[in-house]
Order: sequence, then C-alpha cells, then structure tokens
Amino acid sequence: MESYDNLRRLVESVDEDINKAKGGNKAAGTRVRKVMQEIKAAAQEIRAQMLEIRSEDN
Repeated sequence: MESYDNLRRLVESVDEDINKAKGGNKAAGTRVRKVMQEIKAAAQEIRAQMLEIRSEDN
C-alpha cells in the first residue's frame, strides 16, 4: 500500500532530526514538528482508506 510506505518513509526521515533536537538544536526541532504534521496527515489518509475498505466489504 503506497500510503503506508509513505508513512514509513516519513518516520524514517525524521530520525536524525529528532536526535539533533534532543541535543538542543532548535532548527531540527522545527523540522521535526513539520514532519510530524505530515505524518499525522499520512496516518489520517491510511485511516480513511481502511474505513473505505471496511465499508466495501459490507
């Protein structure tokens, strides 16, 4: 499923910036927050697709 692969890529892409943000890098923290918004949208898209699949089965 393409949406799930996108979600995985987003999570993997933010790993380095999370570690930098933990160390006090404010710019990395900003990048993390931006990617987290994208992750939220990607998860919502997957959720909607799952509901659509479920309704098609009925």
